[in-house]
Amino acid sequence: MAIFFLFPFAGQAQTEPHKHGEFYFSWGYNTEAFTHSNLKISQPALGNNYVFRNIKGHDHRGWDDGLLSEAFTIPQYNYRIGYFFGNKKDLGIEINFDHTKFIFADDQLVHIKGTMNNKPYDGYARFKQNTAANADSSSYYFLNNGANFLLFNIVKRWHLEKKARKVQFDGLAKFGIGPVIPHVQNKFFDQPENKQQFQFGGWNTGVEGAFRSTFYKYVYLELAGKLDYARYSNLEIYEGTAKQAFGTAEVILSLGITFHTGKKR
Repeated sequence: MAIFFLFPFAGQAQTEPHKHGEFYFSWGYNTEAFTHSNLKISQPALGNNYVFRNIKGHDHRGWDDGLLSEAFTIPQYNYRIGYFFGNKKDLGIEINFDHTKFIFADDQLVHIKGTMNNKPYDGYARFKQNTAANADSSSYYFLNNGANFLLFNIVKRWHLEKKARKVQFDGLAKFGIGPVIPHVQNKFFDQPENKQQFQFGGWNTGVEGAFRSTFYKYVYLELAGKLDYARYSNLEIYEGTAKQAFGTAEVILSLGITFHTGKKR
């Protein structure tokens, strides 16, 4: 993700006459990798207060079986809605949403420590998601309808190069903070399956670097790299709650449109 830090040619930017303002909107898709994390389980009524330690998770991109094989909102999508102010600093604001998916990796040996059934426990268990061979003991945990990062960003733009007004190359840096809106689905050991709807489940913060190519002033293609840190709390599970925190590295490709709100000065 070398596009991140930062843009070595920003000092050579060609500055165009500045505008009153500029709106933009983009839609795209992403892939990501997650840090290992701890998943803390609290079920007071069941006498459970334990931690899955150092778990591995992965994403679920969608369209793996073929492009456009499912609806546009099934794969890991993202959108941005932003506005650049009409000033020489080329600063803007942005609503930045990433529909990401966190899947507790299947068939991993997990260290579990804490209290289970009101008794101390410190041991290992193999986390299996199979539903037929071991239906009574199968377990899963995923944010497959979304780990869902929503950020309110400050955006800085550098004009890198402009060719006969047909193609404009820009570099962008973004920073923001906002809520996470996960959709939690899980089943632990012999407990009933838990399916919940979307909930506000904590907060996240992220930084993003992007390279944007704008064609004929209105249509652009943007490649971005992003680092995000999210903390989830009070996630609903059977007879209790879960909490978790992890870092995410994303690669994002988006197609967008942009238009100016005023004439050049």
